[in-house]
Amino acid sequence: MAFLAREKMITIDELVRIVKGYLPSADTASIREAYEISSKAHHGQKRESGEPYLHHPLCVAEVITKLKLDVPSIVAGLLHDTMEDTNLTKDQIEGRFGPDVARLVDGVTKIGMIEFKTTEEKQAEN
Repeated sequence: MAFLAREKMITIDELVRIVKGYLPSADTASIREAYEISSKAHHGQKRESGEPYLHHPLCVAEVITKLKLDVPSIVAGLLHDTMEDTNLTKDQIEGRFGPDVARLVDGVTKIGMIEFKTTEEKQAEN
């Protein structure tokens, strides 16, 4: 997705700072934990572009913060590819982050399995 491209990957500290800007009382520990889990789960993986795979979940989380969504949505953004591309399971996600985050991650994973006729259809569904 070209709209997610940036020269420098956003850091977890920058992401947390953005969240604290619009949700000052947010408990950002789960955001940091989701980042750590995603980082470990995607360790060594590269995107087709050659960049570290973690760049994508961080950019997704950044977009979610620009929409000023809640902490569970940001956590799901950071974890959204882990069920599909790593050995992390829905039960593991639910055990740590709760059923809402697990459902969000599972839903995004299922959307990724749908075959769309055009790129526009896929982007609209996502």
